[in-house]
Amino acid sequence: MAYRIILFLLLNFAALAIGGISTSKGVVSEWYAGLNKAPWTPPGWVFGFAWTSIMICFSIYLAMLWPNVENKNVFIALYVLQWCLNVAWNPVFFNLQFLKVALLLIVSLTCLIAYYQFSFWSVLKIKSIFIAPYFIWLLIATSLNTYIVLKN
Repeated sequence: MAYRIILFLLLNFAALAIGGISTSKGVVSEWYAGLNKAPWTPPGWVFGFAWTSIMICFSIYLAMLWPNVENKNVFIALYVLQWCLNVAWNPVFFNLQFLKVALLLIVSLTCLIAYYQFSFWSVLKIKSIFIAPYFIWLLIATSLNTYIVLKN
């Protein structure tokens, strides 16, 4: 199982790194600073801490799920879709500034992670707790993105 955890850690942190390239300049931009943001928007350091913790937990979750999934092709397709949605949100939001498209991406990602959370509960049972931080964070992130779309 250790090699699966390492593989998923590498893949998941690669996604964070790629997304981070788009995020770094965007967060300090005049455009982002001028947005009307939700009052519950956490300070910037929370995002880095949250995503690091989430990807560690998600990697463990995926490593546990892999041997228990019957259809590996569906598993891989879902993972690739999750990876692409996760990576795509940052440049769409921060670089292209397409707020509604970014909202569509994050809602799609949230639905996909909810699918993981609830569809594979019967397989992993209590071990599904490892995907809960991802789902909870996406609910928060979706609310932040929604607020920005509605108030700007």
